[in-house]
This record gives sequence, structure tokens and C-alpha cells, in this order.
Amino acid sequence: MKLLRYGPTGQERPGLLDADGVVRDLSGIIDDVAGAALAPEGLARLAALDPAGLPRVETPGRLGPCVGRVGKFICIGLNYADHAAESGLPVPTEPVIFTKATSAIVGPNDEVIQPIGSTKLDWEVELGVVIGTEARYVPEERALEHVAGYCVINDVSERAFQIDGTGTWDKGKGCDTFGPLGPWLVTQHEVGDAGNLSMWLKVNGQTFQDGSTKTMVFGPAFLVSYVSRFMSLQPGDVISTGTPPGVGMGQKPPRYLVPGDVMELGIEKLGVQRQSVVPETRV
Repeated sequence: MKLLRYGPTGQERPGLLDADGVVRDLSGIIDDVAGAALAPEGLARLAALDPAGLPRVETPGRLGPCVGRVGKFICIGLNYADHAAESGLPVPTEPVIFTKATSAIVGPNDEVIQPIGSTKLDWEVELGVVIGTEARYVPEERALEHVAGYCVINDVSERAFQIDGTGTWDKGKGCDTFGPLGPWLVTQHEVGDAGNLSMWLKVNGQTFQDGSTKTMVFGPAFLVSYVSRFMSLQPGDVISTGTPPGVGMGQKPPRYLVPGDVMELGIEKLGVQRQSVVPETRV
């Protein structure tokens, strides 16, 4: 099952994508793709619906972030050994955790805004894990019971903010528009093994990232279990699980984004995103 949110920013409506690629409106069934709708019983209720009986959305327009009311946006750094190598850093012996501001979250095809002072704007295609039920001190073998599904994430990063001067990972990761989510939240039943999905990213048509989730150092179940030791995970929380090699910082010479660049990225079974880079104009 593919769940989505469509409509203008801040006014998104819940929907699902049927087997024919038609968007069906769910607003008569749930108020959002969030909260209780993500629990096993909520997902089972939606899966039991006949999509043909739901209102057809002829022109869905903008797709919003595929999850609403995200409480925590948690990221895992250096979770691909070959990406750690291109970053000149050792493979972590346990997951590196940082957070992105939830105000960074945008739709999968919304513009990415280059912040004032940005000189090293970068891309990262990542598998997102969406939590469905509260998880606290969850053993790895039961961790996926707490997962609603998966989505594509572009962990947009500003390396100068992240690394140079007094940079920190949070500072370089949480700018507005730095967290496109979607196009869909795809439930576990439809995805199957999330630890073996191909993933890719192009800039202006040129492929820079071409990898697979099978090369993750720590898989989704381990990450949910690990993070739940340090903070409770709530329905709608998102864990972004790291990126394969091919980021701009790792190119020789480095290749960073500028206004006018177009990113296209996707993960097998989870759909495709497309973002144009634009300059900040609001100040």
C-alpha cells in the first residue's frame, strides 16, 4: 500500500495510490497520514478498503511530505562503509545519530532553497523508516513490528555549515527545505526486504549515486532498536538511514549544488523525487 499527502503546503489531504497509479482521497477515512493511522490496526483498516470505492483525485497537483505531524526527524551518519571512506572517516562501530529540524521537511518535488551564506550545498539519497507505534527499548528481533513503512529522503546538506568553522552536523542539515520526504509511504508488506533495495541520485541528468541498501552497516531493524534505547520513538517519527557513496563532497574535485541544478533520486519500490535548487529570496 502506498500512502501519500497531496495539496498546497499546510493544507495537505491524505490519499493512497491505487494499483493503476490513480490517487484516491482518504480524507473521509482518516484526517492525515499520521498518528493512529500508522499503527498496525490503522494500516489494516486502510488495506481492507476497496480503492475503487474511494474518491478519485483527477488533478492531485503538489505532493506533500508523505508523513504528517513528524515529531522527530532522526538521521544516521556514515552508515555505508564506502560513503565513510569517501568522507575520509572511519566506519562507525555503532550508529552515529544526529537530527534534522522538522521545519526542514518538504514535499518530494518541492524546491530546495540554498541558504544565505551557503557554499557547499550537497545531496544524499536515503531510505527513510517511518515509525508506526511507540518504541522504547525494543529488541532488534521485534523492531520492525514498530515500523509503518518506508520512504525516499533527500538528506540535503550544507557542508560548510556542517564541517567548517564551528560547524555541527545539525547546523548543516536542518535548514528549510533540506528534508524532502516521499513521494509515498510504502508499507512493509509491499516493500518486503528493505535491506536490499537499489537507490540512485542524478544531478542535471548525470548519475552520482548508484547503490543499494544492502551495503548499509546497520540495517533498519537494528537502527530502530538502537535509537529506542536513547529516546522513545513515536508514530510518525522518521529515521533517515544514511547514504551510499557519490555525494558532492566526495567528488574529485568536489561538486556542489548551485541554483538551477535539478536533482532526481529514487529507491526501488519507493518512488522518485525531483527538486530544483533555488536561491533564498525571503530576506
